Amino acid sequence: MTPAMSLDPRAGKPATEEMLADLSKLEHAYYDEHPDPSRSSERVAFGTSGHRGSSIRRSFNEDHIVAITEAICDFRENNGIFGPLYLGMDTHALSVPAHATAVDVLGARGVRVLVAPGGAYTPTPAVSRAIVTHNRDPGARADGIVITPSHNPPEDGGFKYNPPHGGPAESAITSWIERRANDLLARAREQRARTPTGKTSRPVETYDFATRYIEDLKEAIDVEAIARARPKLGVDPLGGASVEYWGRIGQRYGLDLTVVNSTVDKTFRFVPVDHDGRIRTDCSSPYAMANVLAQRSRFDVALANDGDADRHGVVTPKAGLLPPNHYLCVAIDYLLQHRPAWPSAAAVGMTAVSSDLIRRVAERLGRSVLEVPVGFKWFVSGLHERTLSFGGEESAGASLLARDGSTWTTDKDGILLAMLAAEIVSVTGTDPGTYYARIDEALGPSFYERRDAPASAATRDRLRTLRADDWSAPLLAGDRVRARRTTAGSGADLGGLKVTTDHGWFAVRPSGTEDVYKVYAESFRSADHLQAIIGEAIAGVSALLGQ
Repeated sequence: MTPAMSLDPRAGKPATEEMLADLSKLEHAYYDEHPDPSRSSERVAFGTSGHRGSSIRRSFNEDHIVAITEAICDFRENNGIFGPLYLGMDTHALSVPAHATAVDVLGARGVRVLVAPGGAYTPTPAVSRAIVTHNRDPGARADGIVITPSHNPPEDGGFKYNPPHGGPAESAITSWIERRANDLLARAREQRARTPTGKTSRPVETYDFATRYIEDLKEAIDVEAIARARPKLGVDPLGGASVEYWGRIGQRYGLDLTVVNSTVDKTFRFVPVDHDGRIRTDCSSPYAMANVLAQRSRFDVALANDGDADRHGVVTPKAGLLPPNHYLCVAIDYLLQHRPAWPSAAAVGMTAVSSDLIRRVAERLGRSVLEVPVGFKWFVSGLHERTLSFGGEESAGASLLARDGSTWTTDKDGILLAMLAAEIVSVTGTDPGTYYARIDEALGPSFYERRDAPASAATRDRLRTLRADDWSAPLLAGDRVRARRTTAGSGADLGGLKVTTDHGWFAVRPSGTEDVYKVYAESFRSADHLQAIIGEAIAGVSALLGQ
């Protein structure tokens, strides 16, 4: 592992023509290429956010989607889920053919499928909201599928299942679906129960995800305060599934809101190149957000979402793009003082690799903190049962309870968190960047960084099986090691290792969706101390991996 992935010279710049995905090639490969189930790279594999892959690499093809959808139908039948299935998709090129395949299989199995009218794109939070709303009433339980690779590059596809609680499926569920899908994948295509494309045995119904989600927003956000204060809001959907939502939100609630780019192009050619030279709708990356940052002086707050709108990006005139940890601190500090109907015993959820400043913010306001591994699925039960008031990830994904303390969504909601930034500036007169500076002054200092490095499947598997005592060094950046652990505060497995001192920490874990592993670190002293932690962490982890 190198100290950091080198910054591509094209980072933050427009993509060149040769960098763009060949859309025709992607679609043809989706139908024409067939995975070899004997190869692990071509099997169904559910990471932290469902199955992801590329048709060209034979990791996201029609065979996969048939098998996964069949497996979901089997899971539904085995668990008495007989209500409608809400089906959404984002703007990635492979989402459309995968959507058609899923509709075929679901229809052949007699599932009542609800899709957006006119083939409209559907943000992940709108699907979660639909499931949560439906299941408030007695009757047959509903669930959902979202076809999205989230912020991944244009050539990728993704497919994830949300059971009746409305959020990402737990590991026990995804493991069952993965095993069943791989069993089906190993069979000949003609043996699978499906009908020819476009000839389902049950007609598809439509559900107006956008109107219902937008109308319900007032239950979670003080839109009246935003309408009164009228801050200048700029929004870039980054060509993702929220593209038709933001203009309608501004119109519905009378906001001074400008959608700065409403383009949808499945090559995502208008998104600046990310740090590694790839196109990625990562609204937490200053490189992918270069166009938004260039316009920050025009707005009181500028906002963005990723491909399926489950992540948020918040830009202010002075602070620029807020790091996700900074905005999570701001959101939690504000919400705990402006949501009097929230249950007082409800905890704040954070991942084990998030800034410890989040813990300090919550505890200063008398709230307990639940620390969980990476993956929003760990927050789902708490948001559903209202034992959590807020759950947030260091990767810019979060959700929260509605204003009256009821469940809003149980999946990440980038639209909601972006709207919250508008509420914060409207109610406090302070933009989130300035708000964070005050938190840092009161509770800091905090210096945080995450680095990624390429990793083979074998390397990622090795990281998942690290033991706490594998790390034997008594000191980290000059401080005595106080804890070495492979579990989160909740007791769940981290899938990696975290080492802590009185003045900092680092954690290492493999990515669940990309061929990299990640090193996270934080210092409570200085930027130099942070770099010392990172340097020793990298050297130690490399030694453990035999590199």
